[in-house]
Amino acid sequence: MTDLYRLLPEEMEQLVMDMGYQRYRADQILYPLYYKFPKDISEIKQLPKAMREELAAAGYTIGSTQEIHRVVSEDGETMKLLLNLDDDTSVETVLMQYPSTNPLGHPRSTICVSTQIGCAMGCVFCATGQMGFETNLKAEHIVSQVIHFAEILQQRGQHVTNLVFMGMGEPMANYDEMIRAVRILTHPRGFGIGQRHITISTIGITSGIDRLAEEDLQIGLAISLHAPNNNLRKQLVPTAGPNSVEEIIEAGRRYFKKTGRRVTFEYALMEGVNDSIETAMELARLLKGNGSHLNIIPINPTAGNFKRPSSGRVLKFEQILIDAGINCTVRVEKGTEISAACGQLRTDIVG
Repeated sequence: MTDLYRLLPEEMEQLVMDMGYQRYRADQILYPLYYKFPKDISEIKQLPKAMREELAAAGYTIGSTQEIHRVVSEDGETMKLLLNLDDDTSVETVLMQYPSTNPLGHPRSTICVSTQIGCAMGCVFCATGQMGFETNLKAEHIVSQVIHFAEILQQRGQHVTNLVFMGMGEPMANYDEMIRAVRILTHPRGFGIGQRHITISTIGITSGIDRLAEEDLQIGLAISLHAPNNNLRKQLVPTAGPNSVEEIIEAGRRYFKKTGRRVTFEYALMEGVNDSIETAMELARLLKGNGSHLNIIPINPTAGNFKRPSSGRVLKFEQILIDAGINCTVRVEKGTEISAACGQLRTDIVG
């Protein structure tokens, strides 16, 4: 069985021509897939009935993602879904919306996409990391998360504006399937989202960062740093190597040099762990002059015993970095109360 959401447009063309049909039939499949959201090949009425039957007989399907559970934040701007995939595995994915500055404009609608079920990186402050690794998601399962929300938004007269690969799992540990999904989602004959509207987040797998730099894609890169020195980082990220801080800083420089895209370093701020004045100054020395952006993320409640610093302490940490010339912001989290924010995703059902 092959899910049609797995095929790149060029592969779809080859499929229809191998079946003896003209090339344009590929677009008669692609357009409905990404704009009409059929649930079965029989619903693609643009195709001759005989062709639909041939596709089905050859084992082609349309992914049947099923929504198991939905929870929405109090302000209505964040929605977390537990989705059952066609192989009876479940994954969480999140929609975050931000009001438009134009009263008549559409909201910015960002989907937080998962690439794995669970995660093998073991970050001690992350709920996904603490649930362990279960399996990699196929490209069609990554795409189907976006399609599911795209259909919900279409019913509201809205559309997907941004994608962040920051959901469950480490994207670079499922590199080939992740990249296939990105190419399908950004292809003008596929889902068609702009490359610059996508960000991929990694804990710092440098081989993946270097591969991504060679893909000729104008997508954003976010690297989870969380500490300015190797000893502290190893405590927070058990899978980190002995020189991981220096290695990921250098990988970020290489990515910027190759792509021209500024790298964002993410820093989960934890009370009494990595939020001291001395740590802020050490972080400033590490990042000074490398042209990156620092995203400070006050830790969200997870399975670990880590606490979010007070707002005053967060602002003090930020100010030290700003005074040192570091380009940084404090992330405004959405969906914390429904366990839909950074580091909170896992596949158990919580209300």
